[in-house]
Amino acid sequence: MTDKKTINLLLVDDHPLVRDGLRARLETIPHFHIVGEAGNAADALKMVTLHATDLILMDINLGGTNGISLTAKFTQDYPQIAIIMLSMHDKAEYVNQAIQAGARAYVLKDAPAEDIINAIETVRAGGVYFSSGLKQNNTNNATQILTQREQCVLNSIATGKSNKHIALDLGLSVRTVETHRLNIKRKLNIEGQADLIRYALNNITQ
Repeated sequence: MTDKKTINLLLVDDHPLVRDGLRARLETIPHFHIVGEAGNAADALKMVTLHATDLILMDINLGGTNGISLTAKFTQDYPQIAIIMLSMHDKAEYVNQAIQAGARAYVLKDAPAEDIINAIETVRAGGVYFSSGLKQNNTNNATQILTQREQCVLNSIATGKSNKHIALDLGLSVRTVETHRLNIKRKLNIEGQADLIRYALNNITQ
């Protein structure tokens, strides 16, 4: 069996106990390596200049600093570093702001450890990830102009699945899924990927 490539993680949270808890969870995964911790924006920015970092677990509240604003700065200055937002807030407005800032995942702090681990693996593989608990708070029906198949694709987009995984789940070709994505964007007048993900989160159907 081939060993998985090491993922270098930086923990950014202003509560030491939270960082300790995260470290304890993540250090049980052999290919996760914690390169450092930071309790504020200045320390976080310093840490990435000192250590090779693949991914940052970012708290949304950092005392006097907004984690979303810091995420936007990292996205601009260090686009190679992926950001996972950790938050106690489950409202769509926070999720939307995090996505717009460049976060690739949004995980609730009270989510199971598996959620954080899955988020890291998914983001590192190029996908996006959202805590399953978020779906319970975003239950508006998708716009009726979408076909049933398009709504299924939209629901899958909200879970952060790639086109390949959506195709496997729905028994479609990747090209067909890409066509559905384009049709959804056209029908709903959506342009960017972030806007599509935001709409999907806010309009998940059961």
